[in-house]
Amino acid sequence: MWEIHFLARKIIMLIRKAIIPVAGFGTRFLPATKAQPKEMLPIVDKPIIQYLVEEAAASGIKEIIFVTGRGKRAIEDHFDHSFELEHNLVEKGKRNLLEKIYKISRLAKFAYVRQPEPLGDGHAILCAKRLVNDEPCAVLYGDDIVQHKVPCLKQLIRVYEKYEDPVIALEEIEKKEVEKYGIVKVKKTTCLRRQVKQENKKTTSAIKERFKNRIFEIEDIVEKPSIKKAPSNLAIVGKYIITRAVMDALENLKPDKSGEIRLADALKKYLEKKSIYGYKFQGTRYDCGSKLGFLKATVDFGLRHEEVGKEFGEFIENRRINTE
Repeated sequence: MWEIHFLARKIIMLIRKAIIPVAGFGTRFLPATKAQPKEMLPIVDKPIIQYLVEEAAASGIKEIIFVTGRGKRAIEDHFDHSFELEHNLVEKGKRNLLEKIYKISRLAKFAYVRQPEPLGDGHAILCAKRLVNDEPCAVLYGDDIVQHKVPCLKQLIRVYEKYEDPVIALEEIEKKEVEKYGIVKVKKTTCLRRQVKQENKKTTSAIKERFKNRIFEIEDIVEKPSIKKAPSNLAIVGKYIITRAVMDALENLKPDKSGEIRLADALKKYLEKKSIYGYKFQGTRYDCGSKLGFLKATVDFGLRHEEVGKEFGEFIENRRINTE
């Protein structure tokens, strides 16, 4: 059943579900991913996928739908209860570890659907359509972790609550990197300026503080353009708020030349009639789908880790001194 609340005298449907596609093969991490899901690779002592689930839970998400494939059973096991492990920790008196393990299965309600063939990220999202029940929902891809006191998804939800249109996470990147990403072309009039006309002065001040120079109305999406043809250096990061109309666009979309259904193509189709907004989120992003991004995340999270952070920092400092 849908949940609604009142905001600025309007009824807004809450974002309470998230789709996380995890059916990919993780070929960039072979041979490590030959027998385990890429999403289960650990950053210090926690798998990548748990960071995404915790982000969703901290953003108010109540239900998470994993779109899985063959060889992904470890993800299901990770978010399920483990009676034998919990019993063992109780017997050994390891209460702190027990609490950490117990909390994992209570982060949200979990559902799993299979993508029978690798037919694109849009097809994976469609596999979860019946569980979304026509509600607006979040989509999180398993590569992007963002570190900030306000979860990246929560930032997107705030934008959605203002405009009730799809929202895409954006990051400003170096021009030489545009060939690796989907890049957006934005309209000159930002969403913020449009909002100023609708709010009183007090509210407008708060909006400016939160959204200043960060929110854009998207005009077009260009997949992996050349440096010369890139319409901007605002890259799409794998976090979205989508609506029923986007799901409908996906459902009516014909496969591309490779036989796949892409979310980017559905969003481009949607743009022909309606608005999509991009938000340049606050925080540090780690692209854990690349070896270098994964290593950067491991180092930074390791330095912040309450148990090993201090000693790890000393180790890195000593390594730096010894190599100079």
